[in-house]
Amino acid sequence: APQGRSKKRSRKHQRFMERRAVLEQKGLLSPRGRLGTQPPKAGLQAHSTLTKANGTAAPRRDKVPKPKQVVSSSLSPSASPDSIARHHSVLLSQGSGSSQRVRTTSLALRPGKYVAIDCEMVGTGPQGKLSELARCSVVNYEGDVVYDKYVRPELPIVDYRTRWSGITKRHMKNAIPFKAAQAEILKILKDKIVVGHAIHNDFQALKYFHPKDRTRDTSQSPMLKKRAGLPIRANVSLKNLAKHLLHKKIQVGCQGHSSVEDAQTAMELYRLVEVQWEKELAHSLPPRPPSPVTDPAADSSQYLDDQYWPTELMASSL
Repeated sequence: APQGRSKKRSRKHQRFMERRAVLEQKGLLSPRGRLGTQPPKAGLQAHSTLTKANGTAAPRRDKVPKPKQVVSSSLSPSASPDSIARHHSVLLSQGSGSSQRVRTTSLALRPGKYVAIDCEMVGTGPQGKLSELARCSVVNYEGDVVYDKYVRPELPIVDYRTRWSGITKRHMKNAIPFKAAQAEILKILKDKIVVGHAIHNDFQALKYFHPKDRTRDTSQSPMLKKRAGLPIRANVSLKNLAKHLLHKKIQVGCQGHSSVEDAQTAMELYRLVEVQWEKELAHSLPPRPPSPVTDPAADSSQYLDDQYWPTELMASSL
């Protein structure tokens, strides 16, 4: 009985091979596929083709499309500005110039890569001329608030500057000490691209220096000024850029500025020219070595340690 079944299978196999040969001659089946060399799926497809070949209509042969170049949908949190800019350059070359496409791609790329910051300062020291941090707000790429706290300055407040800062005495009741706020904020800014308007003032209030290639200052962007129809060399306020480019009014009234609103506005302005900005930076900035600082909560005072001084200066001082 087993021998009879094997003969039956052998005849069936012969008929199968005869049909295969006929189909190959007619060009309906590729001769490259041989029994035993195809993956299981290919074998199933060949069997299906053979069963359909008995009908009047020949099976349709679909062309296999060539694989397209796919741009990675995500970047690592430590991706350099150069790699981000190269990514944007590829997007531009693939025809993603429309604002909607760029915005969608950017949202997919960097949910936590970019942040915008704005600080409000009060006056301390002699005659209140020294500016110290009293409030800091940080928003993410979409404009959602990541951090917003009132900060107690290290020196007694002489001038609250309420007309501009919006800070009053009651805000200081629940304010956190400067050192605690500084550690929290620098932890957020670590390895981020930080956006702001006249952002050097914010970093100065934080007593911190952010890497230049990871800083985007909207007050220094020729693209934004040109788009707004303003002189490129002029000092343009955030209020004017928001009026010309975003068609919205900010910093109105006598109750002071909102640092959250200002940070959100800076991020909106950046996103208007994001692709062009990053593309230009990719060609102008040299590759940056990794920072020696590993502690995200460390403040700028650590740079006074001997390990951060140039060896030439150390040798000359001995």
